[in-house]
Amino acid sequence: MSRVMKTNKESLGSNFILVGFSDQPQLEKILFIVVLISYLLTLLGNTAIILVSTLDPMLHTPMYYFLTNLSFVDLCFTTSIVPQLLWNLHGPSKTITPIGCAVQLYVSLALGSTECVLLAVMAYDRYAAVCQPLHYATVMHPRLCQSLAGMAWLSGLGNTLIQGTITLRLPFCGNRKIYHFICEVPAMIKLACVDVHANEIQLFMASLILLLLPLSLILISYGYIAKAVMKIKSVQAWRKALRTCGSHLLVVSLFYGTITAVYIHPNSSYAHSQGKFITLLYTVVTPTLNPLIYTLRNKDVKGALKRLVQKDQSIGN
Repeated sequence: MSRVMKTNKESLGSNFILVGFSDQPQLEKILFIVVLISYLLTLLGNTAIILVSTLDPMLHTPMYYFLTNLSFVDLCFTTSIVPQLLWNLHGPSKTITPIGCAVQLYVSLALGSTECVLLAVMAYDRYAAVCQPLHYATVMHPRLCQSLAGMAWLSGLGNTLIQGTITLRLPFCGNRKIYHFICEVPAMIKLACVDVHANEIQLFMASLILLLLPLSLILISYGYIAKAVMKIKSVQAWRKALRTCGSHLLVVSLFYGTITAVYIHPNSSYAHSQGKFITLLYTVVTPTLNPLIYTLRNKDVKGALKRLVQKDQSIGN
């Protein structure tokens, strides 16, 4: 027992090595450019959505309140991962300090968990907008919106405090090579020099609660939406419903389609290099595409952007 504690302290006192894509040096050069461009677009796109939703009074609605939260989550989520990834892709050093690894683990897990719940909350908002349009303002009143958003943030915080702490308390016995590009729970568990079956069960149960439960609620919400839309005979109403829900459905598909592959089946995913590419999709690519999806498919956001640009031009003149 004392030997395990000693080796764990030794591993925590030295840097971890993020192996990442180091076995493919040519791919690293390409990924550096792709990830850098994606990160800059993420910063630009999500910041624009936050500013537009905050500054334009016409967008002070529940939908854009939740969208602002989602954009802020994506900004922080990518920022907790991408700078370290770019550093490792660009240079020969692939190390990360124990404190840096712990911070990345806690922050990225909290924000990823928050996004899972937040997408379910946004699905409920779309359900209220389509299925209860006459009572929408009453149902989605500001206090309820704040409570739902707060619940999403608190669930993410609670999950990371439990999962992150349990993972970091595992004895690593000097194992410092993380066969991933980020400090993530499934990858960190692989370093442990003890039986981690209980940890894998705990990870699976947490994934059921914070991945499959919100996804089930999203599917139920859209089941009711589809049922309501099927009763509508107006083509214009069909298009409005599709425009209302299409962007959110696309974002849900991108996010859940990738993250569930990693957390529901961690052993099969992390046994091969494809696990790293799947993680790359939901940590880098999806946050980049989210603002593009919401702006390109949304007349309200495009109209708000035009109004803000025209307002700036009129002030300048």
